Amino acid sequence: MELIISNLSKTYSNGVRALNDVSLTIPQGMFGLLGPNGAGKSTLMRTIATLQDADTGSISLDGIDVLKDKQGVRERLGYLPQDFGLYPRINAETMLDHIAQMKGVGHSGERKELVASLLNKVNLYKDRKKGLGTYSGGMRQRFGIAQALVGNPSLIIVDEPTAGLDPSERNRFYNLLSEIGENTIVILSTHIVEDVNTLCSNMAIICMGEVLMQGKPKDGLAMVDGKIYQKSIEKSDLDQYRQDYNLISTKLIAGKLSLRIESDEDPGNGFEPSPADLEDVYFSFISKKVDPITL
Repeated sequence: MELIISNLSKTYSNGVRALNDVSLTIPQGMFGLLGPNGAGKSTLMRTIATLQDADTGSISLDGIDVLKDKQGVRERLGYLPQDFGLYPRINAETMLDHIAQMKGVGHSGERKELVASLLNKVNLYKDRKKGLGTYSGGMRQRFGIAQALVGNPSLIIVDEPTAGLDPSERNRFYNLLSEIGENTIVILSTHIVEDVNTLCSNMAIICMGEVLMQGKPKDGLAMVDGKIYQKSIEKSDLDQYRQDYNLISTKLIAGKLSLRIESDEDPGNGFEPSPADLEDVYFSFISKKVDPITL
């Protein structure tokens, strides 16, 4: 099973070109869509989820024309948007039962069994009688996954799912997504490199509506292997280094600026070679479109 996106473009009425000829092939498993805020990730996710139309291009899910057969896609889709509304006074059990009914699970006994199974899966069964308004951020995200799983979808989209979660909740969410991704296409849209590094066997980097890289994380690492160098400098010297080197990222550590540059040859001048990681891959591509200082 594959999701095939071909030459997809979208320009909003204000003139913003959110997607520019995007083509991706997304196989079964966890797929990371990585990019900065405003890169076009949410526009792409909403288009795949049939919540808005593209100007040009096509999307196919296992033979279904996503842009034309919207109902057919929705029957196979689970969607957790970046911001999804909850009725704060309704408890999780009641809300999930209602969602299951809307998705066509008509028999009350079947719904009861399904709701209990899903709440157990996301470790919320013991909190099933609590109002959703009392849930922590991580609990809300886990409830969001539960509602996305109603109907046994073959495609699940999660948009910025770990933003704002503390480390323990993030780990719980990682474990949950990893389990789900074994038998489903799961698209994880995020600007957090760690999410993709931890979870995804395939990925793409998108910026300003364009796909800059797609493949396996190891493919990206191979592109920058042996090319990353690091040096700490005074902040006042930054402009000169920006002119002289291919600067891909900066980080302020103990009052000094740590630079990471990409170079085919040893740049000397105090730079030391540094093992490449997926963050370097991300910044290597993004810095070609956006000033790394503003990322």
